[in-house]
Amino acid sequence: MVEKIAWVTDTSAYLSDSFIEKLNIHVFSISVIFEEGAFREKIELTQAEFYEKMRNTKALPTTSQPLFGDMVDLYTQLKMKGYTCAIAVHPTSLLSGTYESSLAAAKQANFPIYAIDSKIISYPMQKILETGHALEAQGVKADDIARILEDMTNRVELSGIPANLTQLYKGGRVPGIFALLGNLLKLKVIVSFQNGRVVLKDKVRTYKRAKQYVNDLLRKELKQSTVTEVAIVHSNNDQDAEHWKAELQAEFPSIQFIIYPLSASISVHTGEGTTGLSWVRDC
Repeated sequence: MVEKIAWVTDTSAYLSDSFIEKLNIHVFSISVIFEEGAFREKIELTQAEFYEKMRNTKALPTTSQPLFGDMVDLYTQLKMKGYTCAIAVHPTSLLSGTYESSLAAAKQANFPIYAIDSKIISYPMQKILETGHALEAQGVKADDIARILEDMTNRVELSGIPANLTQLYKGGRVPGIFALLGNLLKLKVIVSFQNGRVVLKDKVRTYKRAKQYVNDLLRKELKQSTVTEVAIVHSNNDQDAEHWKAELQAEFPSIQFIIYPLSASISVHTGEGTTGLSWVRDC
């Protein structure tokens, strides 16, 4: 039987429209919830609208995983269109229920999927999808692709400088006392993903020192691993991202640096102005 693989993810990856179209990716929309109601990211809420609403809201917005009914509908439709299975790449299951919901929805639709817990968010999810699609084009079978992508999740990195500790605390990402002290003292905090969890790496007084800390993480990585591409991730902070890119490109001319916006569903928790670096170690 010839395999026909469907590729699935959600808006936490924040893929460009051109990438989605080129690789024919099916994307579940995460909802951002404001006082006046819930808005599905990229369907009912653009990036510009999100930041405008977040600046003017009195209560911090929250997020909700994709609608379960939408997930069941998609997997049912994929089955009807002749797809033999799907490979679904989702954000870390330790911070989001989307991975588990995706599995449950596929089971209800009686459609086989390989769900990949990326153990992270954002840019590495795109790289996982890109790698998987390339393997499919080479004729690699779905179960082998899934195994390779699962291994890839052990080589993903993202370290950032959140703009708002209160939002991270509200989302259960940092302890309350740390968020309080950080905001009062105007500390810059560096957080990283480790085995699917967000961990506090350090706290410093200035943004410059925070960037230097993250740069040092990259330098340490390069001494022991090969990295060919690094993303400067950000929450509506193009200016700082572009400046950081120029600094890094001058220091590491052999590495490709790209600017990669964080999704609204991620920026809800990190705050407008957040920046960071993300990469996937080569094999």
